[in-house]
Amino acid sequence: MYLNYFFLFSLLAASSTALVQDFCVADLSQPAGPAGYPCKKSSSVTADDFAFHGLAAAGNTTNIISAAVTPAFDGQFPGVNGLGVSIARLDLAAGGVIPIHTHPAASEILVVIEGTICAGLISSFDNVVYLKTLFKGDVMVFPQGLLHFQINSGKTPALAYVSFSGQNPGLQITDFALFANDFPTELVAKTTFLDVAQIKKLKGVLGGTK
Repeated sequence: MYLNYFFLFSLLAASSTALVQDFCVADLSQPAGPAGYPCKKSSSVTADDFAFHGLAAAGNTTNIISAAVTPAFDGQFPGVNGLGVSIARLDLAAGGVIPIHTHPAASEILVVIEGTICAGLISSFDNVVYLKTLFKGDVMVFPQGLLHFQINSGKTPALAYVSFSGQNPGLQITDFALFANDFPTELVAKTTFLDVAQIKKLKGVLGGTK
């Protein structure tokens, strides 16, 4: 019985905490913690904190992946701090790719604005691959933490917007995690079954060492 009262009290406490203030605009002068940025003083909050203009321009796709992601996360868009939402712009030149990656802190929804995108995700329990070719106006969801990717499968640039269920979804790109750091080559070989020569080639491309 006491456990039931405790559970009810916890729910009420959580609800009341959520209603204490309308928002928690990020104070970017302070370091972020596990729950995001500290709140800016309400007297310092302005309308500009709730608007972001950085998604209007295309990102620079002149790079190894021929793609660019322009984020509007809590670090760029203070108004989303504490709200559990964020958004980003995705530009893919012809042949561009967002390599296999994961967002450990949020699910993702992608909507195609222009072009054609081949997108896929991989389930964690049985490694099933779910692939879909997306056209203008199409939407695809990527559950939190699952490996996924996007490729421009058309002949013209592609544009998409991606929204997240967190103010900062986090990002880990598998290729960079393996080949763009000082992860010892012999250990990469042992854990991936890749040939040492291929590993060294990929490290050379992505800037890894050892």
